[in-house]
Amino acid sequence: MEAVAKLRNVPTSPRKMRLVADLVRGKKVTQALGLLRFEANIGAEKIEKLLLSALANWQQHNEDDRIEDANLYISEIFVDEGRQLKRLRPAPQGRGHRIRKRSNHVTLKIDTKVEKAGSKAARAQAAKTVSTENTADAKS
Repeated sequence: MEAVAKLRNVPTSPRKMRLVADLVRGKKVTQALGLLRFEANIGAEKIEKLLLSALANWQQHNEDDRIEDANLYISEIFVDEGRQLKRLRPAPQGRGHRIRKRSNHVTLKIDTKVEKAGSKAARAQAAKTVSTENTADAKS
């Protein structure tokens, strides 16, 4: 089950925000949070907060599942242009130069990754689910 989070009217240019979005696209959620925590770019802080919001949305829809066992990854992240605020800056000889203050909209989707049958990761994932089922049966 996927979860979506949107961030609208962020007052940075879309070009700067896309650099950070490209950094985490397709990564696991835990790995992406680690990358964003130590990234120097100003957009990393906002995308980290957005990723935590998407994680909370996923948890809201899947109350029975644990985040650690879900194998979550960033399935889709994209940055669109927002509105532009047009301002004038005084220039020599009575002229004015136009300043465009850009903004953007970020959309982030996280989903569970299902491993291909027969791979090492699929066997490990199956072993985890079997062990959690066995512990649940033992407790009952």
